[in-house]
Amino acid sequence: QNVTQTVEEEKPEPPTIQEIKQKIEKYNAKVTNCLLMKLNDDGTYTGFIKVHLKLRRPVTVPAGIRPQSIYDALKEVNLADMTAKRTSFYLPLDAIKQLHISSTTTVSEVIQALLKKFMVVDNPQKFALFKEMRKDGQVLFQKLPLTEYPLYLRLLAGPDTDVLSFVLKENETGEVEWDAFSIPELQNFLMILDKEEKEKILQVQRKYEKFKQRLQQTLKEARGKPG
Repeated sequence: QNVTQTVEEEKPEPPTIQEIKQKIEKYNAKVTNCLLMKLNDDGTYTGFIKVHLKLRRPVTVPAGIRPQSIYDALKEVNLADMTAKRTSFYLPLDAIKQLHISSTTTVSEVIQALLKKFMVVDNPQKFALFKEMRKDGQVLFQKLPLTEYPLYLRLLAGPDTDVLSFVLKENETGEVEWDAFSIPELQNFLMILDKEEKEKILQVQRKYEKFKQRLQQTLKEARGKPG
């Protein structure tokens, strides 16, 4: 059972550099791969987080854009700015993206980085980052404030993603805020819904056509039997 929590937690006092060093050493001792955390001289630290993308609605991306090359990444070329044409599609469910971030990287910056990597041009406010936890057989989702630091949460929880994982979802506010979508986005949504509706109608028609054929075959066989 999935449960979404919006409980505000009281923030503890920030740890000292020595405490951070001890936590990082404890964290790295549990790492089973090469994704270690590294402490910097100024007290900040860097590490990796994995984010699961669980988006139920289509996203908007540039139309006809080639995949980003290593050259583009090094030169920080934003391919999304190279065309005004847009299209919508569904990202694969449970797609996972790994990010190398700093202890000063906020939730807001993580969301923007994810959208940039997938060349999503939707407003970042349409998305939210959640932390996923398991307790008493339940899967609990808690929406993270934009000013939270995901790497610090990862450090506290340890490297085990069964204890804590991050999920990108739609920023649900109870009702869909259609005003936040542009006209082309809304038109794309209508096209997608129209296509899904037609496919569903065809599925129902095929189902009852097969049922009709079996029924006719049964009646034909019954007529041929004596009595």
